Amino acid sequence: MDRTALLEERVAHLTRAVEDLSDVVAGQRKEIDRLTRLVGLLVEREAEREADAFDAPAANQKPPHW
Repeated sequence: MDRTALLEERVAHLTRAVEDLSDVVAGQRKEIDRLTRLVGLLVEREAEREADAFDAPAANQKPPHW
């Protein structure tokens, strides 16, 4: 195999590897975005729960062990 053909083969393999890695990164970006939205919703829900706990009269609050 001549040097040019060897280099072309290597470039083709590297191009394929870069494309595969790009697909992986794109999938990870989508998953990170989904998880970021989910964490945001959970933070909001917990903030609302904490606000409701402080607004309720002490006599109506359940003890922490319940």
